[in-house]
Amino acid sequence: MEKPCSLLVHFDKGSAAMANEIKADLEGGDGPAKADAMRRAISLLLNGETLPQLFITIVRYVLPSEDHTVQKLLLLYLEIIDRRDPAGRALPEMILICQNLRNNLQSPNEYIRGVTLRFLCRLSEPEVLEPLVPSVLANLEHRHHFIRRHAVSAVSAIYRLPHGDQLIPDAPELVERLLASEQDASARRNAFLMLCACAQERAVAYLLSNADRVAEWPDLLQMAVLDLIRKVCRSQNRANKGRYITIITSLLSAPSTAVVYECAGALVSLSSAPTAVRAAANTYCQLLSSQSDNNVKLILLDRLNELRTTHRDVMVGVVMDVLRALASPNLDVKRKVLDLVLDLLTPRNVEEVVLYLKKEVVKTQAGDLEKGGEYRQMLVQAIHACAVEYPEVAGSVVHLLMDFLGDTNVAAAVDVVLFVREIIETNPKLRVSMIQRLIDTFYQIRASRVCSCALWILGEYSLSQSEVESAIATIKQCLGDLPFYTVSDEGEANDSAKPAQPVVNSVTVSSRRPVVLADGTYATQSAATEIISTPSVAPGSLASTLNLRSLILSGDFFLAAVVACTLTKLVLRLEEVQPSKVESNKACTGALLIMTSILQLGQSSYLPHPIDNDSYDRIVLCVRLLCNTGDDVRKIWLQSCRQSFAKMLAEKQFRETEEMKAKSQISHAQPDDLIDFYHLKSRRGMSQLELEDEVHDDLKAATGGFTKDADDANKLNRILQLTGFSDPVYAEAFVTVHHYDIVLDVTVINRTKETLQNLCLELATMGDLKLVDRPQNYTLAPETSKQIRANIKVSSTETGVIFGNIVYETSNVMERSVVVLNDIHIDIMDYISPATCADVTFRNMWAEFEWENKVAVNTVIQDEKEFLNHIIKSTNMKCLTPP
Repeated sequence: MEKPCSLLVHFDKGSAAMANEIKADLEGGDGPAKADAMRRAISLLLNGETLPQLFITIVRYVLPSEDHTVQKLLLLYLEIIDRRDPAGRALPEMILICQNLRNNLQSPNEYIRGVTLRFLCRLSEPEVLEPLVPSVLANLEHRHHFIRRHAVSAVSAIYRLPHGDQLIPDAPELVERLLASEQDASARRNAFLMLCACAQERAVAYLLSNADRVAEWPDLLQMAVLDLIRKVCRSQNRANKGRYITIITSLLSAPSTAVVYECAGALVSLSSAPTAVRAAANTYCQLLSSQSDNNVKLILLDRLNELRTTHRDVMVGVVMDVLRALASPNLDVKRKVLDLVLDLLTPRNVEEVVLYLKKEVVKTQAGDLEKGGEYRQMLVQAIHACAVEYPEVAGSVVHLLMDFLGDTNVAAAVDVVLFVREIIETNPKLRVSMIQRLIDTFYQIRASRVCSCALWILGEYSLSQSEVESAIATIKQCLGDLPFYTVSDEGEANDSAKPAQPVVNSVTVSSRRPVVLADGTYATQSAATEIISTPSVAPGSLASTLNLRSLILSGDFFLAAVVACTLTKLVLRLEEVQPSKVESNKACTGALLIMTSILQLGQSSYLPHPIDNDSYDRIVLCVRLLCNTGDDVRKIWLQSCRQSFAKMLAEKQFRETEEMKAKSQISHAQPDDLIDFYHLKSRRGMSQLELEDEVHDDLKAATGGFTKDADDANKLNRILQLTGFSDPVYAEAFVTVHHYDIVLDVTVINRTKETLQNLCLELATMGDLKLVDRPQNYTLAPETSKQIRANIKVSSTETGVIFGNIVYETSNVMERSVVVLNDIHIDIMDYISPATCADVTFRNMWAEFEWENKVAVNTVIQDEKEFLNHIIKSTNMKCLTPP
């Protein structure tokens, strides 16, 4: 097994010749040659070579050297070599080293003293350390802080050894005395950490006696103070909790941002009082606005999100502070901010939030923002979510957003039109102004999908006579003159929509094919497609208004079918609201002419692909309806579509409500749980924060707030037995899969009456799994247990296997014993968890990736709904479409 070390250097395996070269250089070389030889020796040792013949050479020729580099390398060498014999006792040669170490500890050179003290922190042999203790203690009073700093670390390391309290019985007293008079920040921190680890009550006494001066301490020491407070309060010793909170509150204004961040975390873990949580939230918000590093911002947003889950009422007050983080140019930060803010909406703050988001949308129009289109899409989705939850704010933003229907970012334009569609149904008061706005901006729309949705809105929600007539006129204007192409005897043909003068910002592409007429002569058919190169064309320009024409001439017959359906609905509604039969008949004739022109274009040889059957059937159906309409059909076309949409929205709302209920699982307290009635307690000497905390804790106890979310029974299901009950070492593992990390918490129990030495859990993996940590050696006393954690990285979602064994030694058997472990199979299903995703996002992903794979399935299930449920359960997925 490789020994743990402080140096990792790659080096090729050595040979006997190389060992002899090193030996020769050590014996005869000068300082640099010896240093180079020592480096090669250390590299060989790190790569598994033993080099036993070098030890005596090093003792003879390297120990006396006064070169500082050689002395430093000597200490590294001593750290790496095996300093014990097979029986576990220190090697006799180590006694030779002792005198050299003592000389180093008394050296006039501060560097030599410091590195030697640092080396002693890694020694664990009492026989070697015992004669050095007086020299180590003498260094605690050295004039140079570099030496005092390392002397404290050495005292701490020696005192924490199994029998260290016998080597330096008064170590805590000495260190406490040094702490009282020390001025160097690092030395004070090391001394305080030593007291925290070895004499906690002394550390607490020192802290409380200097509580009013903690704010003036250096940041290193302040961090150590926060660690101590956490440790003390975790051990349920809450006697001085009020004083600890006062100390933490005083540190919230510290100049070090790291201290301030840790203070906020400590405050929340210590107290659940609203005042404390508010102080922590404000601290995180200040850091969010002052820190420029995006990773720091993301971590702070995670902390704020954690506060939201437990203290939503308090977090509602800092919403506007969180929103200021949208100034960050990073999209991930912006996305996280918007997600957090949407979870903190209330009737009180929703108007402020929407107003801020509205200003951000206006900023994206400037065009100097990087990824402005993507950011605008995120803002539109956020405003949409606000308006769905609080319909009263929709009126203030919907007209601004409708300016983006012609956005060059198609995804953002689609989000806007879907928002408009939902708001016009849920907010009847806004219908008239939204329809008028849609008619005014319709010519700007460039994307086929946005056009389809906008046409559907016009067909369903244009109710008055003026609205219907305006909608029909707008559609006709966007289609241009009919027919879409003309045939002439001369062989020359021009699109009737094309102007005499060339149009600025448009390109005319003509396509010509000779056709044979009925009388046998040749003619040419041609059509012109306007390709608009810039969206910001003047509204009066012909090219800017022919958006429907250019899309249909590009072969988009699905859009043509939508145009036909919209015209049919508008004509049918005009017949209801228009008293004059002449006007309605005129509109009907115009609609029929458009539909027949589309069918004629679709069946011509001008376009490379003819009209598809679905669109053809749909347009023919519209033609038949306009020629002969019954009351039942009229009812279906004018009412049923809108009713279906309203039903879909209601189902969506119900589904979201159900998901919210499922998330907020109510945890109940046990009937016999203890509740303290703080009104009956003595309140003398308690601060306002402590009183708040008492009340809050009682409320949480009464409502079951302290019960853990994780179900213990569910946890037991994931424990795997690794060895048999009759094995001398029993092991079981608790497997946690989190995204692409697997954590194995292995419990190892020594079932024998002997001490197991060098016990090691050796693991290996098959498949795309990679072990992160190197295994460590442990010593297990008789009938005791040890928790060992192993981290494994997953590089793909293939099924993998983890296997291994436990290796150990006992004092009476010289060779190593091995217990083979059961294999752990990591299944792909562990990585899959049910999730939701917006319809638009799903379609974008479907278009972006090659998702579709055909899989043959043999099943006895006859019902498709039952089969769907079976697939959902088997694959651990979720059906996005409502049932």
